[in-house]
Amino acid sequence: MSRMRDAFHDELNALTQRLVQMTHLVRSAISRATTALLDADLQLAESVISQDAEIDRLYKELEAAIFELMATQQPVAVDLRTAITALRMGGDLERMGDLAEHVAKIARMRHPDSAIPPELRDTILEMGQIAERLVTKTGSCIANQDVDLAKELDDDDDAMDRLHRRLFRVLLSKNWTHGIEPAIDITLTGRYYERYADHAVRVAHDVVYLVTGDRPEVASDS
Repeated sequence: MSRMRDAFHDELNALTQRLVQMTHLVRSAISRATTALLDADLQLAESVISQDAEIDRLYKELEAAIFELMATQQPVAVDLRTAITALRMGGDLERMGDLAEHVAKIARMRHPDSAIPPELRDTILEMGQIAERLVTKTGSCIANQDVDLAKELDDDDDAMDRLHRRLFRVLLSKNWTHGIEPAIDITLTGRYYERYADHAVRVAHDVVYLVTGDRPEVASDS
């Protein structure tokens, strides 16, 4: 019985490692997508789009492993909470990969031009940097079950929201001269970064729930 429990907990630890690996992949994806967007780098954009399949594959493996654990081990209490929470976190990370892919597709669509007008390049760059910071912290939260670090992500998400609002101020300004199509690109791009951050925060909140059994309060617009 002891050996069976040890094997079971080894399998739970393997789930954690898969999740951490997913955070590395989605961090790389949003980093490269941001560069592709700002530099009109078609090759880099294509790499993000093609490599999203690897994130999807990891999520499917994670999902299958969790379902098998639940069917064969019938976990209860904390073990059951771990399995279910890992499934939720994997879903959020998979969606983050999709959002990075969406950013890359905008870069591909506007190539050889950049989709980002000069006056918004610094804002988009900062949004990309915040996205990377969020997912880096998310990976540490998962690996170390760090509740204090998880709570820091709300502040980073607030910074992303402020940048998102800044985009709209520029778009709605009477000084906007780039027309409708670039405005649509910027609107979609801002939304992709904002949602990427939201999913990272959800993962962090799941870490808090996993460790404490309580969920942090979530803002009504999250």
